Amino acid sequence: MSVVLPDSVIDAAILWSVRLDHGEPTPKMQRAHAQWLAADPRHAQAWQRVGDLRRGFAGMPAGPARDTLQAAQLHRQQRGRRGALKLLSLAGVALGAGWLLREHAPWQRLLADASTGTGEQRTLRLADGTTLVLNTDSAVSTELNDERRLVVLRRGEIMVSTGDDAGAAAAAAKRPFWVYTPFGRMQALGTRFVVRIDERRARVSVQQGAVALHPGDGPAEAVVQAGQSRWLAESGSTPAASRGFDEDGWVDGVIAGRNIRMADLLAELGRYRHGVVLCDPAVAELRVSGVFHVRDSDRALQFLAQTQPISVRLRTRYWVSVGPPA
Repeated sequence: MSVVLPDSVIDAAILWSVRLDHGEPTPKMQRAHAQWLAADPRHAQAWQRVGDLRRGFAGMPAGPARDTLQAAQLHRQQRGRRGALKLLSLAGVALGAGWLLREHAPWQRLLADASTGTGEQRTLRLADGTTLVLNTDSAVSTELNDERRLVVLRRGEIMVSTGDDAGAAAAAAKRPFWVYTPFGRMQALGTRFVVRIDERRARVSVQQGAVALHPGDGPAEAVVQAGQSRWLAESGSTPAASRGFDEDGWVDGVIAGRNIRMADLLAELGRYRHGVVLCDPAVAELRVSGVFHVRDSDRALQFLAQTQPISVRLRTRYWVSVGPPA
């Protein structure tokens, strides 16, 4: 009978694979790996699955494949072609084991400078005075050098409040501030803004100042002003319609708005929970107003069940179904 392994054990097995396959394992590392294997029977089971399920990229969904290829590209720059090929091979193992899903994809976190898990948030303060807030399930890398300030959003969502760059060494002007995503890049023009990666594009919402969008590797195509939102894709940018709630409300731990589609609200709440929140089409177009705390999604779901013509069914703690009243 197949044993269901905890996420932490799966993460550890994949991380050990990356360390041993990509690096130059020292005797100390090998001893630590042996101790980890012996510490719990589940560790050995997870490790065995890694060895048994090395299948490459065959059948990998487009989203995870893209994410892993991007990780491999950076890894190639850092470790060489051989290391990148090993990373791609390991990605196939994760897929074969059912691990490389949108909710459970550690590749970006392995290459990031900072990350958050599901339901977590984290604030970073960079040397130039910039503040970054990472939302749930996010990963970023940062680089500040003499020529530019750079944030690479690898996964999830961030709020950026650019600093005054007073510490720029012998600079005649402030260093440009860039945010890179898988779909293009953007230059902050003295601003506060939110960037969120979706499956095939990124949403950019500006609260203060302005942001210039560069789809793919092309020139600036549009400038997003305060109060505006746009989608950034490799092929271009388009206006993003309001979803009824403040794009930066999550920084204060809430989803707050008026006339929010039930389906959109549930999708947002689901980002802060492990598992899935399913919305029946019969209730998807209901409209909701209020303030919903993302750090207590169970309470938010209970409130919706009490105030809206819906039923909330928890089949397990990881499977929530919202539909018409029973």
